[in-house]
Amino acid sequence: MSKIQVMNDTLANKIAAGEVVEKTMNVVKELVENSLDAESTEIKIELIDSGVKQIKVSDNGIGMDREDAKRAFLRHATSKLKTLEDLFNIDTLGFRGEALPSIASVSNMTLKTTNGKIGTTVEVIGGEITKVEDSNLAKGTTITVSNLFYNTPVRLKYLKNLYVELANISDYINKMALANPNVKFTLINNDKVLLETSGDGNLLKVIYAIFGSEVAKKMIEINEEDEDYLITGYISYPEVAKSTRNSMITFVNSRLIRNNVLNRKIIEAYHTYIPKDKSPIIVLNIETDPILVDINIHPTKMDIKFSKDKELYELLTSAITKKLEKLLLIPTISVRTNKTVEEADNSLNKGNRIDLEEEDEEREEKPEYESMSFNFDVDEESVEYTDTKEEETNTFRIKRLYPKGIVHMTYIIAENEDGMYIIDQHAAAERINYEKYLKEMSKETNETIDPLIPIKIELPANEFIMVKKNIDLLESIGIKTEEFGTNTFIVRTHPTWFKEGYEKKSLTKIFELIATKEEFSKEKFIEKTAITLACRMSIKANDYISEEDMQYLLDTLRECSNPFTCPHGRPTIITYTIYDLEKLFKRAMD
Repeated sequence: MSKIQVMNDTLANKIAAGEVVEKTMNVVKELVENSLDAESTEIKIELIDSGVKQIKVSDNGIGMDREDAKRAFLRHATSKLKTLEDLFNIDTLGFRGEALPSIASVSNMTLKTTNGKIGTTVEVIGGEITKVEDSNLAKGTTITVSNLFYNTPVRLKYLKNLYVELANISDYINKMALANPNVKFTLINNDKVLLETSGDGNLLKVIYAIFGSEVAKKMIEINEEDEDYLITGYISYPEVAKSTRNSMITFVNSRLIRNNVLNRKIIEAYHTYIPKDKSPIIVLNIETDPILVDINIHPTKMDIKFSKDKELYELLTSAITKKLEKLLLIPTISVRTNKTVEEADNSLNKGNRIDLEEEDEEREEKPEYESMSFNFDVDEESVEYTDTKEEETNTFRIKRLYPKGIVHMTYIIAENEDGMYIIDQHAAAERINYEKYLKEMSKETNETIDPLIPIKIELPANEFIMVKKNIDLLESIGIKTEEFGTNTFIVRTHPTWFKEGYEKKSLTKIFELIATKEEFSKEKFIEKTAITLACRMSIKANDYISEEDMQYLLDTLRECSNPFTCPHGRPTIITYTIYDLEKLFKRAMD
């Protein structure tokens, strides 16, 4: 008897499901893409328990007749490819004909559809059609998927928790809404609306719905083209850059793609505008002849190759560079008056919230040197210094240093009886603040303060979900918050150790850290937060500091458990002993 057998369709579909359907987001992705290919202008996604119990996708597309409704569950059955030539000219999101039978093979599925002439209902259990009957559905298609992975329990076991599954779905629908602003998207989980767009074609309104008003008002429109490509969409001002690349969203002919080279070129265009570890918010669609791109690389159809990639990269970087060059590049120093509480409250009541926030941003860029606060949590008067070597060795890891000047407004030159020292003022301040934040956040109880005006934080839906999941973690470090409208939190209490005037920026950074991690321990979170805030809230290179400030910085650095490196591992201090100096000037010979 022959050992090689042709596997049956049910088994083949279950194997294909291993590539196409890994989590609930994959199911939503395939069904939504089918709805878009069906020329829908309204798509509604309804979930029960993040899609684990049920996923329902309804659209108002062209629908199917009865024969097509049944044939859709056959493997490699598709209306989108008919000849080999079509494979090199793909203008639809789906084309393999694998998704629907693969999903149906590992779930219970009901399809209701009509093309305006006849309505059909098809029920499928484990890949087998069990019922076909008439339906009175209005024009369009509704697919309901329940009991996902019921017959493949190993896959069910490896689903993430409900928050993570929902965040993944929300992230995908956000991106589909950005790719198709002319389509009305509604995402609902357990009867709660997470996203609803108007479908009127206004991309900026979709950006507002997803990222919030503070991001939407800091976006720059892009519209550039050459003989092969048309690039449209929005790029962000450098000041709203994110810590991850998840907000760098690019499409090709409205298809969401992944292309590391493209992302790298975008970041290169922002060179000197944003820090190296930051990424701008990008929503760009690249329109081109389908023959110039290859999307048939991976079953997810997100990886893509361009035939004229050099021309595309040049057009893209040129478009971004030209827009950034039109921004005001000459910094201005604004004198910030110290407003009273009543004046600030009156300003907010008059609708000047944005002006106040912009003032804070200017203050961060150009600090007021005379009133600069280093935020070092050390009482200078309480620090006792001794001259005996034994006591110094027991108390401090370095001897006291005495500043003599500063080089390039960055490197402090200091001395003591052992030699000369060069200290990086930013790295030293980072180490001090890092140990301070680490100590404060590790306490079982935190001293907190209630701001006079609660702080509002707007987030995209997927980030809002992840922060909501970790609300207890926020409370454990003294941040008490509550939901305030759609995808928005109001912070009513925060720790007292937040740097004055930078409370909102600190909270935004903490929320970003939570939103970009699926799972982490409190200890790792505290460590990451301490490093991030220390870097953000410390004095920078080229910040003016007086000799008195230098002495305070050096004395406080001595208090650290590790005064030798910043949290990123860069040295805070290097030294030339007296002997080294004498050798350099030939005063001492080997």
